[in-house]
Amino acid sequence: MTGGIEAVGSVVEGSLLARAVEPTAGEGNPGSQAGPGGHTHEGACLNCGTALVGAHCHQCGQQAHVHRTLGAFFHDLVHGLLHFEGKIWRTLPLLVWKPGRLTREYIDGRRASYVSPIALFLFVVFLTFAGFHALGTGIHLGGNVEVNGQKMSVADGEKSLRAQISAAEAQRAAALAANKPVAEIDNDIQGLRQALATAEAIRTNDWKGLARQVAPEQSITPAVQPSNWLADTWRRARQNPDLLIYKLESDAYKYSWLLIPISVPFVWLLFPFNRRFKLYDHTVFVTYSLSFMMLALLLATVGAKIDFKPLILVCVLYAPFHMYRQIRGTYGTSLLGAVARTGMLLAFAGIALALWALAIVGLILGA
Repeated sequence: MTGGIEAVGSVVEGSLLARAVEPTAGEGNPGSQAGPGGHTHEGACLNCGTALVGAHCHQCGQQAHVHRTLGAFFHDLVHGLLHFEGKIWRTLPLLVWKPGRLTREYIDGRRASYVSPIALFLFVVFLTFAGFHALGTGIHLGGNVEVNGQKMSVADGEKSLRAQISAAEAQRAAALAANKPVAEIDNDIQGLRQALATAEAIRTNDWKGLARQVAPEQSITPAVQPSNWLADTWRRARQNPDLLIYKLESDAYKYSWLLIPISVPFVWLLFPFNRRFKLYDHTVFVTYSLSFMMLALLLATVGAKIDFKPLILVCVLYAPFHMYRQIRGTYGTSLLGAVARTGMLLAFAGIALALWALAIVGLILGA
């Protein structure tokens, strides 16, 4: 089940990103010949064969002439990722300072000048998580383990645990020879071996094996009731929070798209009886809003990394003001109405984030 959801997420992200990058480009005509300098000169579109009139095919939208040069290839790469000829630079200022205008214009159909909400969201997700890794903010479990209350490297921890197992086994043999009970020693040996298996799983990045150490197979049933699933997820998270943090760091971006469907119903609750605004409007609102919040989170992380507290403060204080501006600009509410809905949206955002976190914790620990 988890693998299927993760696969759907990967397919959705990949297909949407591919569609956002080049929505109208075709494969071209392999029989076309390139002229000097890699430039082609056609009378008909290489994609659909329509007679060309102007710089673009009026049938499919492809450029009239293609460029088969290395420089053109890298230009297409940059253009595909950032909409190089200007879309990203027209979108970002509005996203930051006039999010309501950006959202309303996209909803009303004035879209040619802006990056689409889902394309911007995917780009920001990848940028944010790449930034986290580049800044070194992640928690890497492979560095240390705790043995008998002391933190040490994984290799030293394994060596210490093996030595303790050997000593315990010698103690057990001596106890057997003296006809003494060994049940307590056996329990100690079992605990040491489990700790050793955990350390080996960390060293080899065997996270599924580590999850099995945290949650034995018998605790997982083919049909899990919702209440049992919640209790089991909470238990596993408490038993090994380091594993949870590591998995969140490495896998959370795969499930970032879940924030959109989780958040949309809460925005609908801001206008429950207003027929002017549809779920589509709320989805555009949420997607642009999440894109900005992720950028703000990345900037705040940079501020924390370089110990520049004013940047963190600006990001934290501006977030609710950004919500206010987007609500008022998108839905045309009054000042008091926008303020009231901003307060509600802040509360809803906390609930949506908690639901998203709970969902991905269950998905990740169930992997």
